Amino acid sequence: MRYDHLIQEHYPTLTRSEKKVADYVLKVGSQLMYATMSDIKAATKVGDATIIRFCQKLGYSGFSDFKIEIAKEDFTQQEQTRPTDYYDEISQHLQEALTATAKLIEPARLNQAIDLLSQAHKIYIFGVGGSGQVGASFAAILLRVGIQATPVGDPHIQAQIASLLAPSDLVIGLSLTGRTKDTYDSLKIAKDNGARIIAITNNLNSPVASLGDVILQTAIEEFLNGGSVAGRISQLYICDVLTQGYENRNQVDAVALREKVLRSIIDKSID
Repeated sequence: MRYDHLIQEHYPTLTRSEKKVADYVLKVGSQLMYATMSDIKAATKVGDATIIRFCQKLGYSGFSDFKIEIAKEDFTQQEQTRPTDYYDEISQHLQEALTATAKLIEPARLNQAIDLLSQAHKIYIFGVGGSGQVGASFAAILLRVGIQATPVGDPHIQAQIASLLAPSDLVIGLSLTGRTKDTYDSLKIAKDNGARIIAITNNLNSPVASLGDVILQTAIEEFLNGGSVAGRISQLYICDVLTQGYENRNQVDAVALREKVLRSIIDKSID
């Protein structure tokens, strides 16, 4: 049974506080999958125990279990309505991801990020999972403009590196949700050691964003569809914009750099 039908069925048996949670869930719908317990508490003025009891009365083990079921329903509905020419839909979705991300760019923040990139002594890129893979791609993009940045996807190595950083160093943290614990923990260590932080994330009010000296915002929410192409494209677009901004600001001789890089690898092609 759909979660909204379950809520309506159990609504008469809910306490007054639980009904506040029910009303909030029905209001936000499938967007609840991106919410946290703190978000619900702030909106409804109830405690953790009330939220958990509400979920259990609907037959779920807890809040996370409830969110997963909502995500499954939303994903299934999208799959059932997917047109036959799905390749056109995918293309449109990716274009929309780029457009939505571009609209979130704030020139002042972008310029601040370029300043940090230009002034940094050592640069590291922290991310795990899909964001870690984007971090590796970002490091390759930065090479085009002569920047050597080290991507680190292992949380243990991140923490060790972060503990040795100084105020002259920069860490770029990648997390779509802004709530990735491993990334947050590593950035917190770097922050405590005085390193500067650029946070690339969807949520300006997230824990990862709270550590950023500058926040660059992406536009793709993910839950059940973690590691999606659209999410990575949103991140990579911001990475490319930041790199191009650095190139423009510092008047990088991109042609000379590209020639130097090309000559270093050209003999690796098989004739």
